[in-house]
Parts: sequence; structure tokens; C-alpha cells
Amino acid sequence: MMDNVKRKQQGLPYRYDDPALLGDQHIYQNKMTEYNRTLPTETELRQKLLREVFAEVGTGCTVETPLHANWGCKHVHLGKGIYINSNVTFVDDEHIYIGDYSMVSPNVVFTTSGHPVLPILREHHYVYNLPIHIGRNVWIGSGSQIMPGITIGDHSVIGAGSVVTHDIPANVVAFGVPCQVIREIGEKDREFYYKDRKLDVWE
Repeated sequence: MMDNVKRKQQGLPYRYDDPALLGDQHIYQNKMTEYNRTLPTETELRQKLLREVFAEVGTGCTVETPLHANWGCKHVHLGKGIYINSNVTFVDDEHIYIGDYSMVSPNVVFTTSGHPVLPILREHHYVYNLPIHIGRNVWIGSGSQIMPGITIGDHSVIGAGSVVTHDIPANVVAFGVPCQVIREIGEKDREFYYKDRKLDVWE
């Protein structure tokens, strides 16, 4: 039978209490804690620490504090021009990819981990991990939860409070529990920016 390290690598259920899996987790958590202690005015220090905390960080990224992550964001990849608001949580036991110019509202949870429903497996500390892929220029509304293995297509909007349990295609507005596609993004959105409020940026 495969050991827990190999099982984790292949997306199979594994026992999370195996000491062989700890690795440098605490080092990255310490770096994340250091980042959370910075002041908003310490922009240069924040940019330096972001490059140490995350797996990848593109240019022009802003991550507000506090920031929470299982692995201190070791497995979180950020494109360029990304804005992440306060109190984001990355359960980053697997990799999380966020595309260029995406925006993450406050209190969003990205969780790559889940536990089997079968009770005896949870008693024996089994867990599984699946990667998350967020496309380019996606906006995720406040309080949303992105479940393991999810992909969200380019330019889509996820409404506040959504629980995303299945993939969302590109260029749509989706929301709800569970999150459902409501409509495509189109001509209406060139005319109105919020409910019946008209856009004037074209004038």
C-alpha cells in the first residue's frame, strides 16, 4: 500500500496525522504571521514578504490583512494585478491558482481539503486534497466558499455568500447555495453597473 505522502500527491484519501507530511509548514505559517503584523503603510516590506509567503506573486498584487492559510500560502499562486481583501482563508493543502486581475472580497474561503463522509474514515484522520483554479479577472463576492477541485472560468462573477460546489464556466454571473449560473455577462452589463444604475464611462 502507498504511504501517506504518495497518497496525498495523487489526490487519494490519506491520514493527515502522519509526521512525514508536516515538512516546512510551520516555517511558512511563521512568515504569514509576520506579514499579518505589518502596517498598511509598510508597502515595500509587504511586497517583500508576499514573495516569501506565496508560491508565486505577480506584479501589482495587494493582499489585505489578516491572511489565514494552512500552509502559510506555500501552495497559493497569484497572477498579476490581483486584489485580495481582508480575512481570506486558504486551506492550501493542495495548490490554489488565481488568475490575473481577479478580485477576492472579504471573508472568502478557498478549501482544497475535504473529509470522507464515512464516519470510520474521519475517526482515523483521513482527508483528501484537490486543487482549485480561478481564472483571469474573476470577482468573488464576500463570504463565498470555494470547495475542493473547483475551476471558475475567466471573467465570471461569484455572488456574495455563495458555496461553489461545482465548476463555473467563463463569462457568467453565478450565486447561491449551492452556487448556480444565473446568466451570461453581456450587453446589459455594458449599460448598467448595478441594478438600474446606468454606466456613463462610455460617454
